[in-house]
Amino acid sequence: MEETKKLLGSVAISPKIVEETEAQVKDIGGFKKKIEEYLVENVTQLLDVVLYGAITLGASDIHIEPQEKDARLRIRLDGILQDVVFFEQSAYHHLLSRLKLLSKLKLNITDKPQDGRFTIIVGELLIEIRTSSLPAEYGESIVMRILNPKSLISLDDLGLRDDLYKTFKSEIEKPNGMIIVTGPTGSGKTTTLYAFLKKIQNPEIKIITIEDPIEYHLTGVSQTQVAPEKGYDFSDGLRSIVRQDPDVILVGEIRDLETSKIALQAALTGHLVLSTLHTNDAAGTIPRLVDLGVDTASIASGLKMAVAQRLVRKVCGKCSTLVKPSASELSEIKKGLKNLPKSVKLPDLDTIKIAEIKKGGCQACNFTGYKGRQGLFEAFLVDSELEKFILTNPPVSSIRDLAIKKGMVTMYQSGLIDIALGKTTMEEVVRVVEVDEEKPFEEIKG
Repeated sequence: MEETKKLLGSVAISPKIVEETEAQVKDIGGFKKKIEEYLVENVTQLLDVVLYGAITLGASDIHIEPQEKDARLRIRLDGILQDVVFFEQSAYHHLLSRLKLLSKLKLNITDKPQDGRFTIIVGELLIEIRTSSLPAEYGESIVMRILNPKSLISLDDLGLRDDLYKTFKSEIEKPNGMIIVTGPTGSGKTTTLYAFLKKIQNPEIKIITIEDPIEYHLTGVSQTQVAPEKGYDFSDGLRSIVRQDPDVILVGEIRDLETSKIALQAALTGHLVLSTLHTNDAAGTIPRLVDLGVDTASIASGLKMAVAQRLVRKVCGKCSTLVKPSASELSEIKKGLKNLPKSVKLPDLDTIKIAEIKKGGCQACNFTGYKGRQGLFEAFLVDSELEKFILTNPPVSSIRDLAIKKGMVTMYQSGLIDIALGKTTMEEVVRVVEVDEEKPFEEIKG
C-alpha cells in the first residue's frame, strides 16, 4: 500500500506527527519550535512536519526561500506572509530533493521554472499540494499552494449580506447567461464560484468545469483540466464541453478572445456560464471584454451579472473589543453609507461600535489581531437599460456611475458596512480596497 501511495505522488502523514503537531502547534512560535526539533532529531520527516504544521495553522501557502548562508521558511496566513524559521542550506537541499520527487519535478533541472503537484493523506482526508519552483540567486525558490478541501465553503457560509445573498441565489438559479467574478489573484474568486456550484448542484442538471488547474474536486461535477502543451486550451475544451449537453459550465478564467466568444455564445444558447476575469472592479468587466475583442452586442445580451471581490481579515474574537468610533471615523462611515438602497440593512449608525484590536494580539490569532477572512463584494445586474448602454462602448467610470445609480453597493461601502458591524477595521479595508479620489481613510489614519 505504501509503495502504491508513493507511485501516485502522495505522502501519508504519520499518526505520530499528526498527534504531536495538533498538540503542540498552536501558533507560529509552536510551529517554529516543532520544525527546529525535527531539524536536529529527524530531518527525514521534516517535510511532513512542515506540511502538516502549515495545514494545522490554516496556511494557504508555504514558501521556502534559499538565501546566501541559510534558507527561510514562511507561510501565508489570512493573506499575509509570516516568517516561521531560518535553517541551514543542508536541510534546504534535503527538503528540495524530497519535494521535487513527490511533485514529479526533474531533479537535474535547476535553471528553469517547474510546476508539479502531489497529495497529502491524513487519515481519510486528501489534501492537494501545488508546487512551483523558480530559479533564484542562491538556489530554487519553492512555493507550495495548499488546496485543503475543508476550505471549500457553501454560499450560506460566504458571510453575504441579505441583499447580496438573494441576488446571487436568484442569478445562479437562472437557466442561462454569463456570471463573471473579478478580482486579483488570491481574492477568493474560485471559492465563490465553487460555492455557486455547490448551491445549484442537483441530480437534474449536468455541471462541467474546465480549469487550469483543477483546484478542488467536486462530487457530482465533471471536471476537466487544460493542457496547453498538448494543444488542449480553454477554447478547445469549451467547444467540446458544449457538445456534452451541459446545463452549467464553469470556465476557470477568460484569457483570450476565442474563449470569451465561445463562453458568451454558450450563455446565449441555453447554458449558465460562470467564469473569472482579472479587473479591478465590477464595472471593469465590460471594457476588459471589449479589450479582448468581444463585440459589445454579445456582451450586452450574454452577460447577466458582474461581481468584484476582495478578502479582508476579520478581527480576532478573543483579543478585540468594541469601542465607540471617533468623530472623524463616524463622520466617514456616515458619509460613505448615505444613499444606500433600502434593501441594504444597516445598524443604527449613531450607536455603532467599531472593533479595536488589543496591542500585540493573542495566541489564537498568531499575535496579529486578525483571525480568518471574509469577502467584500460589489455586483451589478445587466438589465435592459444597461444592455443599451453597453452597446455604446462606455468607459469604466460611466458604467460604474450607472451601476451605482441602479443600486450597486461598492466594495468600499461593503467594507464600511463590515466596519460598522465590528467585523473588521478601517486599516484592513484601506489595505485591500482602492478608495476613491478623496482618500478619506488616509486622513483618519493620519
